[in-house]
Amino acid sequence: MLTNSSERKEAWKTIFLFLALVVALTSPFHYAIVNLYPSRIYVGAIMWCPAIAAFITLKIKGRKISSLNWNWGDWKYIRWSYFIPALYGIITYLLIWVFGFGGLANREIITEWGKELGLFGIGTLNPTSITIIAIILLGTVEVIRASATTLGEEIGWRGFFIHELRKVLSFTGVSVFSGLVWAAWHWPLLVYYSNNVLLEFITFFIVIISMSFIMAYYTFKSKSLWPAVIFHAVSNVYIQKIMPSLTMKIEGTEHWLGENGIMFAIVTSIFGIYFWRKAIKEKI
Repeated sequence: MLTNSSERKEAWKTIFLFLALVVALTSPFHYAIVNLYPSRIYVGAIMWCPAIAAFITLKIKGRKISSLNWNWGDWKYIRWSYFIPALYGIITYLLIWVFGFGGLANREIITEWGKELGLFGIGTLNPTSITIIAIILLGTVEVIRASATTLGEEIGWRGFFIHELRKVLSFTGVSVFSGLVWAAWHWPLLVYYSNNVLLEFITFFIVIISMSFIMAYYTFKSKSLWPAVIFHAVSNVYIQKIMPSLTMKIEGTEHWLGENGIMFAIVTSIFGIYFWRKAIKEKI
């Protein structure tokens, strides 16, 4: 953390320049996602806005894009960045099944999932085989595909933004501030797509801030942006595609399910607190 007041002032100027660019670049795509159809084609573009904002900021400040932490880093951080989001996604839905907020998918649901994934083109498969193959494919191929878009976000948020924040804030401050900004960046989509805006705002902010503690920890430990890219992609795949497909919805419990659900907020907050304490103990 910088102690010189002029250097701190310059760091804050850089931070707010970056954020202003993020807003300016993102706003047209937020409008397109909310108002134009099909909205999905704009998602990839919006996820690359933080990266473009970071590149422009670096250019304005006379710094090189190569100054970002492009190195792959230690493989152990990559492995943990896959394992942790997969684990909290699985735990979330295990708790949902155990407490009866959703049920384990039956044969018909699994079969339909297999059809959606095109698995019936390779022969007749039973539900167990469909589940195993689907998890393997989504957990590898889909994670790689998702990484192409999460890379855009993470170049900006974890590759650039949190390192600038680290010049003026503690680890706790970095995690909370970056989490609040990252969550607020999604607000137009939350307002448009939420069924219960207030509840989903609360749960989403808890989830994102909790994730920010974990991702900041692995980013600073690895000195690389790639663990955050993998972490983000795996989290999206498990909580949006794998675990919901294995779950039967029960009427009246929808607010417990999904990435904006209460259960996911509870589980990620526990993980976030653990990594916050871990970072403080390790003096990151």
